[in-house]
Amino acid sequence: MNNNFEGESPKKNFGFVLALAALMLFSLMGAGIDLDEFTQRQEINIPLGYFYFIFLIDLLMVISVVFIFFYKKIAAYVFPAAVVTHFMAHNFFLSTFLYTDVTNMFLYTSLGLFVIIPKWQFFK
Repeated sequence: MNNNFEGESPKKNFGFVLALAALMLFSLMGAGIDLDEFTQRQEINIPLGYFYFIFLIDLLMVISVVFIFFYKKIAAYVFPAAVVTHFMAHNFFLSTFLYTDVTNMFLYTSLGLFVIIPKWQFFK
């Protein structure tokens, strides 16, 4: 793989930062939806334990985007796992289909991997 991208530098270019900014935006939008549900938890009768779990997943998504920026390999694996877990938790517990998670996964597999794969040799 190093031979395919030997012209790459560890410098973070505009495309890399822009792709991570898009991932962060949709991760924060998902957290905003969870915060909105938290404020309405009494009316829609959601148990408090669900929010401990879902906010932990939101935190994992945000931290993994930050760690991808600092070239940490584990974050490139944790982020999609956290997004899928977030989506499935909403689907299972609340029967809601979150387009923010679907868009986030689409962005990661399209834009994100176009900028992550060439820089993979710099990830530790």
